[in-house]
Amino acid sequence: MTGAAVLAGRVVLAAALLGLWEALPRLGVADPELLPPFSVVATTAAELLGRPRLRADLWVTTLELLAAVAIALPVGTLLGLLLAESERLARIFDPLVFFLFSIPKSIFLPMFILTMGIGFWQKVAFGVFSTVFIVLMSAAAAVRSVRPDHVFVARAFGATPLQIAWRVYLPSMLPILLEGLRLAVIFGFTAVLLAEMYASRTGMGHQIASWGENFMMDRLFAGVLLLSVIAIILNETIRAIEARCGHWRQ
Repeated sequence: MTGAAVLAGRVVLAAALLGLWEALPRLGVADPELLPPFSVVATTAAELLGRPRLRADLWVTTLELLAAVAIALPVGTLLGLLLAESERLARIFDPLVFFLFSIPKSIFLPMFILTMGIGFWQKVAFGVFSTVFIVLMSAAAAVRSVRPDHVFVARAFGATPLQIAWRVYLPSMLPILLEGLRLAVIFGFTAVLLAEMYASRTGMGHQIASWGENFMMDRLFAGVLLLSVIAIILNETIRAIEARCGHWRQ
């Protein structure tokens, strides 16, 4: 399927979903007080974007997410590489990693609030904690996917460890790491918003929680719409980078 056909299919699907969203409250199938029509939500979103406070909250949430991912990516990659390269470390730490990965991170949020307060770095720290295990496991899987004969040939030609890491490991690992990064962005976004909704004075999570508590459904859905646009932009950016690195899978 060509890129144009895929794009056309996405546009048709989005138009159908938005049309259904518009039609359900207009036809009385859904209560307009609970599900405002898309046109009302879009108008509200445009109005909110004109407010400096809302733009500042959007920027705070985006910055918290980017900071969390920027920290979790190198830390998780390094830890994943160490666990994949050392069988002894893997035997010791794998049970702990799988345990922490499998349980909901939200149960640790009160601990972050009590120890770090409700400021910017508390959201970043919780975002890092929620995403680093995804990056770690992706990195470990990426290292294990490297063909041993490639490493053997590189060593036979006298390549240094740094050259092997740059010329052999990185090209093989990068596609898998980018897939892990896309998942990390999703989990990081969820973690940052949850932390903002639970205890915060700034950010879109705080605003959405306030709108929900005050039954301002048009603003609530407008905030979700704006966050969805940011998430789509980040996801598609990573997907485009991943497509450019796709030839490294060969």
